[in-house]
Order: sequence, then C-alpha cells, then structure tokens
Amino acid sequence: YEQISDQATVIALFQEGRSVETLGDKERGMVVLDRTPFYAESGGQVGDAGIIELDAKQRFEVSDTQKQGGDLFVHIGQLKGGVLRVGDQVQPQVERTRRINTALNHSATHLLHAALRTVLGEHVQQKGSLVDPHRLRFDFSHFEPLTREQLQRIERLVNEQIRENHRVETRIMSLEDAKASGAMALFGEKYADDVRVLRMGDFSIELCGGTHVEALGDIGLFKITAETGIASGVRRIEGVCGAQALAWVEADEQRLQRVVDLVKAGREDVDH
Repeated sequence: YEQISDQATVIALFQEGRSVETLGDKERGMVVLDRTPFYAESGGQVGDAGIIELDAKQRFEVSDTQKQGGDLFVHIGQLKGGVLRVGDQVQPQVERTRRINTALNHSATHLLHAALRTVLGEHVQQKGSLVDPHRLRFDFSHFEPLTREQLQRIERLVNEQIRENHRVETRIMSLEDAKASGAMALFGEKYADDVRVLRMGDFSIELCGGTHVEALGDIGLFKITAETGIASGVRRIEGVCGAQALAWVEADEQRLQRVVDLVKAGREDVDH
C-alpha cells in the first residue's frame, strides 16, 4: 500500500452474486483486478473507496473494497459511462483523503493500545476495533471504568509519541522471528508463516497488515472523545485525530464559551 494508483487488468466481474462478462452504464457490481492498490476491509480498518478508470469518460466508482475467500479483493460500486469488460486495461485510483485520514486513525490506535497497557497494565488486550476516515474505536479487556486522570495520562502518552515523530517502520518476517522481536499478536488470531511487523519507535511493536502514516507526527493531535463499557470486562474508547481532533477541540471551546456567556463570567470563573 505504498501507492494509491496503478495499472491493472480486469480478471472477473460479478453482478447480483453471479459472474458476468460485462457491466453497463449505471449498473452496480463487483470488479476483481489482477493487482490493486485498494485496501480491503480487514483488522478493523474499513475498505478503500475510489475509482477504476477506463478513460476520461468511463469509470467504475468504488464505494467499498472487501475480501472474499481470504485473498480475493473485490471492488464494490457502480459503472459510470460505457461498458466494462473482463480483460479491460484499467487504472485503479484510491481516494487519497479517505486513505490518509484512515491511516491517521489506524496508527493512533496502535499508540492507544500501547498507552493503555502502560497506564492500566499488561492485562489489557484488544477485543475489537474500528478504524475509518472519521474516527477510531478500540475495545479492550479491563475490569472497571477509567478515571479522568487515567484517560488524561493515556491521551498525554499518545500525544507525546506523536510529538516524538518517530518513523513508522514495517518489516516482513517469520511469525517466530516477529514474536521474538517483541511484536504483539492478537490472541486467537490466525497468522500466516510470514507476517508484517509494524514498529513505532520503542513504544509500539505489533503485527498489522493495515495502512499507516510514514511518521507519527503526521497524526497531528489525538483526542479521546468517549470511554464506556460494552460488556462484562470489556471497555471501549473512541477518539479522533488530526483535523477531526482539532474540530472536536474547537467545538468544545464553543460549548465553554456559551456557558461563559450564560453565567456572565470569565472562563477562569466558570468552575467556581
């Protein structure tokens, strides 16, 4: 996933669950390519969107990318203009902003996981996650609600790592070598013999196949927006990054200003 566009060949088309040879204008369907820069939904990260272009007037608009049968990447969407045929030469192009914003949230999720284990203890294990262009959601094992002080420590730790601006390093290695290096694997997850190891300084080393920032400073800012319980012994943290985090802070500032206006006092007097 080091690029967002490529040259490819259409090797299969599907419509309403059946294989077809062509898709016509405005028809919805699924496209399979011999190679693709699109990320298919996996590991909590949503699939990429974008276009598969035939020429300036013909393109397949991809709304989602999914995996089927383990290794088959399926581009889901609608054709706009002309006819798309099996064997056509095309140019797949990932929607850049969506990819970048998703990467910010995914990298921040790794930092959050490490921060949780630092603050709460090594009993913390990932129980689920969602990473999309707008937010992150992380479910983890813990026996009680987090205090405000704990949440502040976690948020500070993540933002400290962002300011450190370490390069995000990825390596492909054997599963045994990855575990020996200290990389964290998800309990119960099945892994291939060779795995992708993602390293963020000395703070976080995990197995991950998702898309990430090049350097932690790219995340900009991390903000926790909610912490709740979702099951016995399982907590959930939600957060935002980058421009979304800044927008959250600005909205919070506006809420505080409305309180200040109502009580007709300075900001420093609101909590008295």
